[in-house]
Amino acid sequence: MANLKIRIFKSDNQKPETTITIPLFIIRFAKKLIPKNISSSLQEKGIDLDLIVELSQNELSQNEEIRGTLVEIEEHEKNKKIVIAIE
Repeated sequence: MANLKIRIFKSDNQKPETTITIPLFIIRFAKKLIPKNISSSLQEKGIDLDLIVELSQNELSQNEEIRGTLVEIEEHEKNKKIVIAIE
């Protein structure tokens, strides 16, 4: 089963500070469970969660194997990195 993973790293650590894992088969509903500060931060970076949901639903309906990193954002001034991937 594929999952959408959102990982937030701080200060070049290999271990994420925060990880959010959402099974793709419930992503449409789980999107509402993503913490507001994470959702707002993604929107500020121009990341459209609705589009991610749509892409993941297409992957499920077509049984395609879409895997890997969708987007990686590095905020150098804040020593922060956000990685969104389907695994």
